[in-house]
Amino acid sequence: MSYAIQADGLVKRFGATTALAGVDLVVQTGTVFGLLGPNGAGKTTAVRVLATLLQPDEGRASVGGYDVFRQAHQVRQLIGLTGQYASVDETLTGAENLLLIGRLLGLRRATARARAGELLADFHLSDAADRPARTYSGGMRRRLDLAASLVGRPQVLFLDEPTTGLDPRSRTELWEIVRSLVAEEGVTVLLTTQYLEEADHLADEIAVVDHGTVVATGSPDVLKARTSGQVLAVRPADPAHLPLLSSLLRETAGVEPDLAQGGATVPVRDRALLPAVVRRLDEAGVDVGELALRGSSLDEVFLALTGHRPESANNQGSLS
Repeated sequence: MSYAIQADGLVKRFGATTALAGVDLVVQTGTVFGLLGPNGAGKTTAVRVLATLLQPDEGRASVGGYDVFRQAHQVRQLIGLTGQYASVDETLTGAENLLLIGRLLGLRRATARARAGELLADFHLSDAADRPARTYSGGMRRRLDLAASLVGRPQVLFLDEPTTGLDPRSRTELWEIVRSLVAEEGVTVLLTTQYLEEADHLADEIAVVDHGTVVATGSPDVLKARTSGQVLAVRPADPAHLPLLSSLLRETAGVEPDLAQGGATVPVRDRALLPAVVRRLDEAGVDVGELALRGSSLDEVFLALTGHRPESANNQGSLS
């Protein structure tokens, strides 16, 4: 088994703030690895270290077999990076942006122009190739930004929250592009995200990061199995009954229910829980709009591992 990325004990401090507190990562070649966590968890800092943009205070790391500190030049020949915000030049056209990147990478003009045309076609931007990037929609800019990171045909691609601010359709389109890069070109992708659905859809392996520390690793299914086999989700027909429903679930399950989307969920650790809850709700006269027994979601995994949801963390800007 070959590994595209390896990190051992990465520590990075910014003054009194510890952004990374001993992060260990192992990413298998040709897979999507997700760094899942809230803003301020240390995801972006980890990416910047691995992409040779930051020197850690402690620890070591390698990308493609090259040490990111002693062999930074070789690492940069292997990687592509797309940050949280589109970095394209808005005054240039889509084609000009990609041509510029190609020339900066040392490609001959004809080769750079051909590569730009190829990427514009792959990312469904050919019709907008001669338009200034400032006229692009948010989704088009993100696609152009991702295309720019692929001009040099990287073996390892770092995507730092690439779908932030995108509408659901644009997000889905970007997911499809990432999947095809891995499946068809064998690119290794390290994806940072605070979207649980995104990690669940894309990642072969996930590391849950909180306060600069990896609190759990595994495939989405393995992580879900670690917290609870099943979850009971109940939504009252009358929203006014939600407090009573929550109280009944708390008493019956012995845990604090998780409230979301007008309903409540509790982990199922005993087969007798479902009939007991149905009986209590019937006795209390609470009509049920929805009642389901299902597997744990990554949302519930994160809540169980960290005590809070990804979106509830404080935004710490560049230390994310």
